[in-house]
Amino acid sequence: MTEIPLSAPDITEAEIESVTDAMRTGRLSIGPRQARFEEMVAERAGRRHGIAVSSGTAGLHLVLLGLGIGPGDEVITTPFSFIASANCILYVGATPVFVDIDPVSLNMDPKKVEAAITERTKAILGVEVFGNPAHMDELAKIAQAHEVSLVEDCCEALGGVYRGRQVGSFGRAGVFGFYANKQITTGEGGVIVTDDDHLAAHCRSTRNQGRALVPGGDGSIHAGGGAWLEHDRLGYNYRLSELACAVGIAQMERLGEILEARRRVAGMYMGRLMAWRDLILPTVPAGAEAEMSWFVFVVRLTDQYGQYERDRVITGLRRHDIGAANYFPCIHLQKFYRDRFGFEKGMYPIAESVSHRTIALPFYNRLDETHIELIVHTLSVMLRREQLLQRPNDTTGRERSQEV
Repeated sequence: MTEIPLSAPDITEAEIESVTDAMRTGRLSIGPRQARFEEMVAERAGRRHGIAVSSGTAGLHLVLLGLGIGPGDEVITTPFSFIASANCILYVGATPVFVDIDPVSLNMDPKKVEAAITERTKAILGVEVFGNPAHMDELAKIAQAHEVSLVEDCCEALGGVYRGRQVGSFGRAGVFGFYANKQITTGEGGVIVTDDDHLAAHCRSTRNQGRALVPGGDGSIHAGGGAWLEHDRLGYNYRLSELACAVGIAQMERLGEILEARRRVAGMYMGRLMAWRDLILPTVPAGAEAEMSWFVFVVRLTDQYGQYERDRVITGLRRHDIGAANYFPCIHLQKFYRDRFGFEKGMYPIAESVSHRTIALPFYNRLDETHIELIVHTLSVMLRREQLLQRPNDTTGRERSQEV
């Protein structure tokens, strides 16, 4: 058996044929495939508008611009996420205000969000971490009560459902991401979804160099009045190509089977790891109120372990050709954020404690039982090694744990 990677896209002949068909048309940008892909993603989220962009990060940037957020404004978000969810706030000149997370869902704690709102707060940027939609309805209510916008970062959560609502439907706008490790992929890419006509028009313009845009007869989008070189506002080249959208269409047509495959892989892991006392497994919202959309499979070590032991486990897995990673390092402790804002260890203790102990195991659609058995067996060997190193006559591991 060859190396088991951390992730791998699920690409079939359908995607390849879709791209080939697009290539043959000669229309490689701003065409009918973009319009169709946008429609499919918006329909899944229960929204009127979909705006395809070059990445989820670009989508978040455009939404904040469209909401008029800028210097002097604050946006509340999580320190436990991929860094883009905070970087996009800096792109518009606003200030990210972090709040600590709920230790079960790993999403922002709604009570702490409400307590952090000030007269400078203009938006709450909620992230559905690892595809878990918990608390998004509560964040929506808080945003409404305080008359601020909720931006739903659902880049990791396509296909999820929470309390009868599709992921992407909770905020003023939602943003999906389609990097190669996501539920579906376009290689790079994202889609903004919203019911706000003005916001949708603004995002369509700013993704396309600030041009004034009107719909064409074939479903594509063109510059208004034929003025291709006239621009109404400062814009960006955040377009998504027809080739990428062709991949996205084929992936969306297979979304049901893709989500089912990921549930199957997650189920195999859960069944084999559920009784392990040294591990905390991903927590899905209780009862029938949610359908988890599995982005990654992240376990974490119990609090008898620290970052040093976690890193040794990851190194051991990699040494045995099994992809593993620490998901996520806290954003506020990244060098750039510490240097710019003066963040220090201990400011968001739950996020930091979780971050020090997470292990992302290989997770993709085509993992089979043999792969899972090998991963689980190797993980058990690595954990047994750590248990032996923590025996009372060996204090080295515990001393190193206390250093982080």
